[in-house]
Amino acid sequence: MVKFFGGKKTIDENSSENQKIVLDMNNIPKHIAIIMDGNGRWAKARNLPRSMGHKAGVESIINIVKECDKIGVKYLTLYAFSTENWKRPKDEVSALMNLIVEYLKRELDEMHRNNVKIKSMGDLTKLPDKCRKALEDAFEKTKDNTGVVLNIALNYGGRDDIIRGVKSLVKDVQEGKLSIDDINEGMFNDYLYTKNIPDPDLIIRPSGEQRLSNFLLWQCAYSEFSYSDINWPDFKPQNLIEAIYDYQNRNRRFGGIK
Repeated sequence: MVKFFGGKKTIDENSSENQKIVLDMNNIPKHIAIIMDGNGRWAKARNLPRSMGHKAGVESIINIVKECDKIGVKYLTLYAFSTENWKRPKDEVSALMNLIVEYLKRELDEMHRNNVKIKSMGDLTKLPDKCRKALEDAFEKTKDNTGVVLNIALNYGGRDDIIRGVKSLVKDVQEGKLSIDDINEGMFNDYLYTKNIPDPDLIIRPSGEQRLSNFLLWQCAYSEFSYSDINWPDFKPQNLIEAIYDYQNRNRRFGGIK
């Protein structure tokens, strides 16, 4: 059971220690990014095709978006498809693209009613037409919403993001729109896909892997990281709360001293 009181949120844990998690509602991460890993492992453990793992992973997305909205997370970025994922078998890639379309068509109306704003980052031009169309419809329908921003990383790579930003910046210098002396970190942020979105406070990666996999390489400079052995389809709101609780109990110094 979840209870709210003052600036705290209390959640009963089903752990052997039977402890309670108490979140400080005044210290909720503004931006959480998740590397949705482990769909294939989840399916393999059940002797199912990988596509069934991806389908099960969609249900986790629905629950995590709702939980983020409920506790006041402003931005949720989900790593759905990387620039390297095109190397996967064509059938698996096709199934992933179909799932994106299915998810948006099935959940768009409810997300809109819940004030969720849908955005994306990455090179969408390489996605199938039906996938781009579903995304564009979602962007248009939710563009004026003011709730949690669901930012879907599709055909996204951190290195590609930086190279794209550098090219745009160099072009503006060449065209006289800005001087080299004007370039700083804040300005460069405006050339990335995450323009107008704060850097992630917390990056979560389930499935047991402990690497970034080319995700938000510039933006993660001072992010906190949370790893677990839970495969993404089994990642529940409770696991999100546990990661946030751990985040709240860390000493974030940003290179300084507290």
